[in-house]
Amino acid sequence: MTDCNPCSTPADTQAKLSEYVGTPIADPTAYQSLASVLQYLTFTRPDITYAVQQVCLHMHDPREPHLTALKRLLRYLRGTVDYGLLLHRSSSAKLVV
Repeated sequence: MTDCNPCSTPADTQAKLSEYVGTPIADPTAYQSLASVLQYLTFTRPDITYAVQQVCLHMHDPREPHLTALKRLLRYLRGTVDYGLLLHRSSSAKLVV
């Protein structure tokens, strides 16, 4: 997905992911692994929290529309690589933005 076209939003705001629509993915292990990794990314990328939560709801039985949503999220991340929160160690209790 290094040459993919980036998209402007992490999730499709019009579509609703359903538990039973679409064909099951042949190998859900890759889907589950990638969704798990994206959960950790939400610590520094709060803008993707909702989209990751929606993808993770279907980890037990991922289907093609769920994989499409996951790929859209990856396309969004590809286009916004420079976004995120920087967390630094500090002895001060002040919030710096």
